[in-house]
Amino acid sequence: MDRGMGLSGDERRRRFSWKAPAVILGFELLESIAFSGVALNLVVYLAAVLHGTLAFNAAHVDTWNGTTFIVPVIGAFIADSYWGKYRTILFSLLFYLAGLVLLTVSAAVPSLRPPACNGGPCSPATGTQFSVFFLALYLTSIGTGGVKSALLPFGAEQYERHGHGHADDDTPPEKKKQSFFSWFFGAINLGIFIAGTLVSWVEQNVSWALGFGIATLCLLIATAAFLAGTPCYRVRLPTGDSPVKGILRVLVAAFRNWRRPLPPDGEGLYEVLDDDDDKNKDAEEKLAHTEGLRWLDRAAVKGGGGPWDLCTVSEVERVKVLARMVPIWVTCVLYAASLGQMTTTFIQQGMAMDTRLFGGRFRVPVASLVSVEVVFMLLWVLLHDVVVMPVARRWRAGGLTQLQRMGVGRLLVVVSLATAALVERRRLRGEKRAMSIAWQVPQFVVLAGSDVFSGIAQLEFFYGEAPGSMRSICSAFSFLALSLGFYVNSLVVTVVAAVTKRHDGSGGWLAPDLDTGHLDYYFWLWALISLANLALYLLLAGRYKSKHLSSSPTDTDTYTS
Repeated sequence: MDRGMGLSGDERRRRFSWKAPAVILGFELLESIAFSGVALNLVVYLAAVLHGTLAFNAAHVDTWNGTTFIVPVIGAFIADSYWGKYRTILFSLLFYLAGLVLLTVSAAVPSLRPPACNGGPCSPATGTQFSVFFLALYLTSIGTGGVKSALLPFGAEQYERHGHGHADDDTPPEKKKQSFFSWFFGAINLGIFIAGTLVSWVEQNVSWALGFGIATLCLLIATAAFLAGTPCYRVRLPTGDSPVKGILRVLVAAFRNWRRPLPPDGEGLYEVLDDDDDKNKDAEEKLAHTEGLRWLDRAAVKGGGGPWDLCTVSEVERVKVLARMVPIWVTCVLYAASLGQMTTTFIQQGMAMDTRLFGGRFRVPVASLVSVEVVFMLLWVLLHDVVVMPVARRWRAGGLTQLQRMGVGRLLVVVSLATAALVERRRLRGEKRAMSIAWQVPQFVVLAGSDVFSGIAQLEFFYGEAPGSMRSICSAFSFLALSLGFYVNSLVVTVVAAVTKRHDGSGGWLAPDLDTGHLDYYFWLWALISLANLALYLLLAGRYKSKHLSSSPTDTDTYTS
C-alpha cells in the first residue's frame, strides 16, 4: 500500500476486491470475541474474584463501559482529521494488546488478586490489586475504542466508487454497503455468542487467566490478519482539515453575518461550482439548500471574503445535518442505558437463580444468556425478512425505514424490561434462588428483537446521514450514545441505591442479597424511562428531515491502494 499522494488514476481506481471487507469482517469477529470475553463476565469477575459489592460492581462496570464507548469519538476525530482510519486502527491495537496482556497477568499471578473465600469471609481486593486490574481495563478501553471509531467506516469505504461513472461491477455500491453493515453487525454478535458460551465457560469453570488469555490470542490473530490484508485496502487519506473547524467556521460566519438579509428560498447563497478554482480541493458531495435552521444560512450570504466570513451552501447544510441528528441521538443515549441492563442487572438477577438445567446435569454460565441472545437474533432476523418486511412493503415500497426500525427497537426494549420485572416479582414471591434461570429467556428474546430492529438501523443511519469528511465521527455517535448510556445507568444505580436503602444503610432495591431487595421495582423504573424515551423519539422522528444530495460525490477525494 503506497501512502503517498502521487498515485496514477488507474491505481486510485483499483477494482473492488472482496478480500478487503472479508479481512475486516474476520478482524471484527475476533475483536468481538476478545472484547466480549472481558466485558460479558466483568461483573462476575468483580464479584467472584475481587469480592466487590453489588452496587460497586454495577457502577464500575457501567463506568468502564461508558469510557470504552466514549473513546471512539476521540478516535474518530483523529481518524477523520489527521491519522486516517488505517493508522488509527493500528495505533489503537497497541493499547488494546497491552491491556489484554496485563489483564491476563493480573488474573494469573496470585499476588494480584485476593485469596478465595473457601467458605469463610471474603476479603476484598487491595488498592494495588484494584489499580492493576483497572489499569488493564482502561488500556483495553482505549484500544477497543480506537478500533471501533475507525473500523466500520473503513470497511464501508472499500465499497465506494472512485471517479465519475466508474463502477466496480453491476451491483450498486449502496446495496453492497447495506450488506456489509448487516454482516458487520452479524460478526459483532457472533463474537458475543462465542465469548459468552465458550470463553465465559472457560473463565468460570477452568481458569480466569486462561479465558483472558484466549481473548488476547484472538486479538493477536486479528492484528496479524489485518496487517496481512494491507495491500488489498482502499485507504482514504485525511485532508488535514478538522471537521470541527468546519463546523466552527459556519457558526462564526453565521454570527458575523447576522445583520445581513437572507435571500428568499436560498437563492443567491454562495456555492462553489464544479469549474471553480477550488476544484482541486478535497471536495465532498454537494448538498442542496433546505428550509429550517435558517439562521445558519447567513454563513453563506455573499458579502464577506474571508474563510470565517463566508461558507458554501454545502458547508452550511453539513452543519444542518448534524444539528438534525442530535435530537435523534439523544434518544439513543437513553435507549443504550436501557440496553445496559443486559450486562449488569440481568446478569445479577441470573446469579440469584438456579443455573442448573437438564435435571442438574449441566450448569449454565450466568453470562451465557447474553450470548445466546445471538441465536434469538437469528430467529428475529428470519421473522423480520419473511414476515415484517413483506407486510411493510404493502404500504411502502422499501419496507420499514431506518427511523421506523429504530422505533420498533425502542418499543421492544420496554417490553423486555417489563418482562424482567415480572420475572423478578415471581422470583421474590416464590422460589427465590430455586427459580430456574430459564425464566430469563423471554426477556432476552425480546431484547434480541430490539437489537435486530434498532442496532443495524442506527449504524446505517449515522453513517448514511453523515457528510463524507465526518463519517468516522458520525459513526462514533452510536458508540458515544452507548458510552453516555452506561454513565446514565451508573448514575441511576448510584441514586437508587442511596435513596432506597434503609436508615441503617442496609437493604434497598439493590440490596447485596437480592432476595431481600426489590430488583423488580428497579426494572419497572427503567421500563417507565424507556417508555418516555419512546414517546420522545416518535415525536422527533416524525419531524426529522433527511439530507438531500444535489449531485453525486466527486472524484476529488484522495484514495490510495
